[in-house]
This record gives sequence, structure tokens and C-alpha cells, in this order.
Amino acid sequence: MNRAQTGWNRREFTAGAALLALALGIPVAGVKLTDLDAADLPSDRQGRLIAEVSDLVIPRTETPGAMDVDVGDFVVLALAHGLSGTRATMASDMVTAAIAPFRRRDGSLRYLPWLEHTLDRAAGGDFLRHDRAERTRLLAALDAEAFAQGAPPSPWTTLKGLILTGYYTSEAGGSQELRYELVPGKWEWDIPIHPGDRAFSSDWTAVDFG
Repeated sequence: MNRAQTGWNRREFTAGAALLALALGIPVAGVKLTDLDAADLPSDRQGRLIAEVSDLVIPRTETPGAMDVDVGDFVVLALAHGLSGTRATMASDMVTAAIAPFRRRDGSLRYLPWLEHTLDRAAGGDFLRHDRAERTRLLAALDAEAFAQGAPPSPWTTLKGLILTGYYTSEAGGSQELRYELVPGKWEWDIPIHPGDRAFSSDWTAVDFG
């Protein structure tokens, strides 16, 4: 068994697995990577890359950042389990010359190899060798391109959605970054809201992940 396989097997029941179990609504014991083909397991570098990228999306401030709560591991597991349709056949309008080399035989996308290649190409070499400020700039450029009005569908929008899901289903995201109040609680028909107030994690209609 290679190093990547043993490394990810040991992580099956870490915080990343717990977050995915919460998002999927299944027991943690159901979150596994052992059934994957070796070709679909992430390399050590890809694992580090998604951890670093997740932390650029949600850095540590007065509350924990994405790396503090193992969001990178969540994304790896979410991709393995096909969360957000990530193991579905890609729509034809998403398949460009830059994406085609990273498709599986079943037509789904290998998201982490795509991200690794895309960021390394933007960095003119090794994305991870740059300092945090430059990594932030490069990722911001990818983000702006992916979310631009009229832009074609980009795999980055799906990856960013998984990062946000992983973070806001964590204890830190759900009770520190957001406000948490145990339900049921007392009925308050009129709650004043002020600019800068944190959204309630128990009220998904009020949570803006954008």
C-alpha cells in the first residue's frame, strides 16, 4: 500500500470526516476512502494544496480559519463521496480544452488535479512556493474569473462551495463565525438586526455564504 493510501486511511475519522458526515446526514463510520481506486486518491501535495487554498478563502481572524477545522480534509472526502454532484458526468458546456485532460472515463472531473494544474500554471511554476500574499492574489484572480457575470461554468465555483459548506458545518463556523442559539428557544417575534451582526447558524435562510 502506498503512502498516499495509508495517509488518507488514517484520516478517515478526523474532523474532516465528521464534517462530511454532518453535511451528508450519515454516521461518521460511513465516511470512507478505502473503496476508492488508487487513481482517485489525492497526492500529499494535493492534500496540502486544498488545505492552503481553503485557508485563503476563510483565513483565521478573531475566529478560527478553515485550516484550523480541517476543511481541506472535508473537501477531499466530499469529492470522494460525490457531494454537490462532483462525481456526475460533466455538462458539455463545462468541458473546455483546459478541463478535458482531467476528466475520468465516466465523464466526471478530477477536481484536485485540475486545481493543482490551474494554480501552478497561474503561478508560473509551484503555487505553494509563493508567499501568502501572492497565493491570495493568484486565487483571487481565479475567483474573479469564475464568478464574473456571464463567465462559463468553472470547477472553482464547486470547490469554493464545498469549502464554505465544510467550514460552516464545523463547530467553529456554526457557533463562533455564526451565532448559535439552541432551538427550540423562546419565541421572539421582533429581533433587531444591526449592520455587522453575525447571522444565526440555525437560520439557513439568513446565512449568506457568498
